[in-house]
Amino acid sequence: MSGTPTAREKLASQQAALLNALLANGPAPDGFDERRIDVERRALLAKRRGIVRMLGPDIADTLGDRFQPLFDVYAAENPRRTGSRAREDAAAFAEWCRAAGELPTGRKARWKFWRPN
Repeated sequence: MSGTPTAREKLASQQAALLNALLANGPAPDGFDERRIDVERRALLAKRRGIVRMLGPDIADTLGDRFQPLFDVYAAENPRRTGSRAREDAAAFAEWCRAAGELPTGRKARWKFWRPN
């Protein structure tokens, strides 16, 4: 077996680089327009922020005008992991805010669309 990557391995590497650019603020892969990548980055961030707002409206309301800038800092420091769920992301954001002193530490968030175990 040679050291040359197969077409499948090369494609997987390119896909990983694209996901890194979109979700983890990495550099645009070769052949991609940085401006277009940036537009998509912002759209995906807005979508993620909106989902967290929907799942935790009390957190968003408590933070008020601070919600968006705080979430954007959180998201830059905590890119979504493969297989992670939106509720986990929302809970992690709330914990991040508590640790930063942005939310009171005495209560847990109530998440919309709760479902029993």
